[in-house]
Amino acid sequence: MMARLTPTKPLRFGEFVALMALMMASVAFSLDAMLPALPLIGQELSPDAPARGQLVITSFVLGLGLGTLICGPVSDAFGRKSVLLVGITLYLIGSIMAIQAMSIEMLLAARFLQGVGGAAPRVVATAMVRDLYEGRTMARVTSIIMTLFVLVPALAPSIGAGIMWLSNWRMIFLAFVVFGLVAGLWLMLRQPESLPPERRRPLSIRKIGAALVEILTNPRVMIYVLALTFAFAPLYVWLSNLPMIFDDVYGRANSFPFWFAITALVAGTASVANSQLVMRFGMRRIATLAFLWQAIVSLAFLLLMQIGLPAHWDFGLFFAFMCTGFFSIGLTFGNLNALALQPLGHMAGIGASVVMSFSTVCAALIAMPISLAYDGTPLPLILGMMLCACVALALMLMARHIAQEELV
Repeated sequence: MMARLTPTKPLRFGEFVALMALMMASVAFSLDAMLPALPLIGQELSPDAPARGQLVITSFVLGLGLGTLICGPVSDAFGRKSVLLVGITLYLIGSIMAIQAMSIEMLLAARFLQGVGGAAPRVVATAMVRDLYEGRTMARVTSIIMTLFVLVPALAPSIGAGIMWLSNWRMIFLAFVVFGLVAGLWLMLRQPESLPPERRRPLSIRKIGAALVEILTNPRVMIYVLALTFAFAPLYVWLSNLPMIFDDVYGRANSFPFWFAITALVAGTASVANSQLVMRFGMRRIATLAFLWQAIVSLAFLLLMQIGLPAHWDFGLFFAFMCTGFFSIGLTFGNLNALALQPLGHMAGIGASVVMSFSTVCAALIAMPISLAYDGTPLPLILGMMLCACVALALMLMARHIAQEELV
């Protein structure tokens, strides 16, 4: 019986890719499937302040950021599979707590725990791919996984809306339980441990602390980490505010999953476009132009809102704004992450965990007040996006100045 629970035979290529894609998709599914439920959650659990329902997104992200810092180094010390199974268990406990939540505070605590657990599939699955593949084969695995991954944000809101149509928003968390059980059992019964004991590294709090100090005191790194933070923050505001905007402003709550699916597919092409552009223009220039574009488009839409366009034109412009916003955000993530990690080659693993954890947590903290400022119009979202884009643009111009100084 124990032999069955500890498989040693490597998975076939297709099954391994499918399992890793399922693991990595858990975060996107846990965020995007909740979007259609945000207005109802706010009305039911926080009737005096329904906008607090949006914190279901940012509380998950906060847990995700904390878990990201922990999971990578712990999996280096104790192996990938055990950390993945512990993370999935926390994710399941958080999901069950959320089903039973009778207050917004309990639901937010459950979502935070879900996020901590969800960090394991996000981080450790990537490490497992790196353990087993390298070079062009690793690039092939990652490309296939990302192709499958793009479909999850496109389909997740429709799945959430379908569950609500059949039952209620609490049953979305039951879907998360099923998702987690399938992933956990598949991993436990089929996937061997990918990091043998002789390749493990002892867990060192001192090393994590040293990594934090080095990153926080290195201006070349921190300027890109802060820019990454201000790139992430508008994404979380978009996810939090969109369901309410579609319902309150445009009266299109029922068709929201359809419009979001189109936007997610458009955003998914950003990585394809970036792979073609980055070799010609470079990471810093693309990210800088993306932030400039975000600021210009936000200002333009802000001015167009003052004209008072007919309803169908108003929605069409907002949808175009949404697509361009998500696309430009997609052009920044990979480039800024790579720029931040460039000086950290001697501590790539811990450095990546610290960079992603810091930027994720700080972005969620920035997004919270912007999301809670929602007043029944898209105005706070647009102003928030414009402000974040301007700050990030200023940081990128400072980074260019620092780079020129280093060449002198």
